[in-house]
Amino acid sequence: MEIKNLRYFLAVAREENMSHAAQMLHVTQPTLSKVLRALEDELGKKLFTRHSFSIKLTDEGMLLRDRAEDLIAMADKIEQEFVSLDDITGGDIYFGLAESYQIGFLAKEIKKLKERYPAFTYHITSGDTEQVTEKLDKGILDFAVICETPNREKYEYLLFPEADRWGAVMLSTNPLAKKKSIRVADLIGQPLFCSEQSWNNEILMWAGGELPKLHLEGTFRLSYNASMFAKEGLGILLTFDHLINCSEESDLIFRPLSPRQETKLYLIWNKYRTFTPIAEKFLAQVRESF
Repeated sequence: MEIKNLRYFLAVAREENMSHAAQMLHVTQPTLSKVLRALEDELGKKLFTRHSFSIKLTDEGMLLRDRAEDLIAMADKIEQEFVSLDDITGGDIYFGLAESYQIGFLAKEIKKLKERYPAFTYHITSGDTEQVTEKLDKGILDFAVICETPNREKYEYLLFPEADRWGAVMLSTNPLAKKKSIRVADLIGQPLFCSEQSWNNEILMWAGGELPKLHLEGTFRLSYNASMFAKEGLGILLTFDHLINCSEESDLIFRPLSPRQETKLYLIWNKYRTFTPIAEKFLAQVRESF
């Protein structure tokens, strides 16, 4: 299975139109059709359902699309890494980031490195621990930032300088907004929003045996999206401080959890990883700063 053919397949999957994909790839439509038929023959599965003016992915085609995206990302990264081996003035670094105000520390380090090596390029992917560590394990990312204790058998890591404090984000008109802090008992009977990962970890540690009394209305991977629901009065968001705009203009307010609940942030990378020169420079710089 050739990488070039997978690129052709992804182009057709995105365009959902053979002629449009052929124009974008600068190949003839018969050539593109031949590549797709060869892929289907090789895999023994039908990848597309063809209609009069469009084509749609089958379930097998969707599976190949997901795998092909990872394979092509890996192939591109390998090419860039080998190009960068002799480049001491720049190169690419790939990051997967959790949500936290402490990402500002990382941004400062990237800025310092960019000032020293203007040809340096960085690529950012956002997601929760499961999402970013999956890409890190595949080698698609160089570094990840996560909000839970790293697996020391798999990863090396650095601890960020500060910690994220947990709290409740709600409408300023909510009766609980009058409180200086929020206890578990205050949230009983309230519809709550939280990430599934945090509900089963940090919130579980905070609430303890009282957790079954709390009602998880919905789970979100991104706090910003959840805050839109909180802004409509659909529930209370449990999240880190500094992530959501809680100024007077926003109609939302942040109240810290009590007893105090904090989460540490970690910069992680795979053990025994061979880095490009620019990634080595970045890591040395962050070690010194952190």
